[in-house]
Amino acid sequence: MLRDWQYVHNTIIPSHVLSLDEVRERFGRHRLTVAYLGDVLVGCSTVRPPAGGTSTATVISRVLPDHRRQGIGKRLYERELAEARALGADVIETVVLASNEDGLRFAHSQGFAETDRYLLPGDSVPYIDLRLV
Repeated sequence: MLRDWQYVHNTIIPSHVLSLDEVRERFGRHRLTVAYLGDVLVGCSTVRPPAGGTSTATVISRVLPDHRRQGIGKRLYERELAEARALGADVIETVVLASNEDGLRFAHSQGFAETDRYLLPGDSVPYIDLRLV
């Protein structure tokens, strides 16, 4: 499961490739899931639960390009949104790589609005933080 999650993440975010050890570390802090259609890997998702006394969770759904616009992202998002709410979140955020136009379009269609743009050290494509309004 972790290798499949890693594959989807690294395919969609090639500017921030994660090692398997980094994925394992994230697995200890976040809820990581993968999505399949039959035996075919189609996406992954992450829920960063509320932490540090906040009620803010981050929900990220990623769908491989060949499987977009089929409702998979919406199903992943709805499942992870419900999980974040069950963990006590009443503020929901997401993050999308600026070059992922499909991801940005999807986030906006679900009611997210941009709150910040930033570059990680060594990156050339910014990340966009969004909050559900």
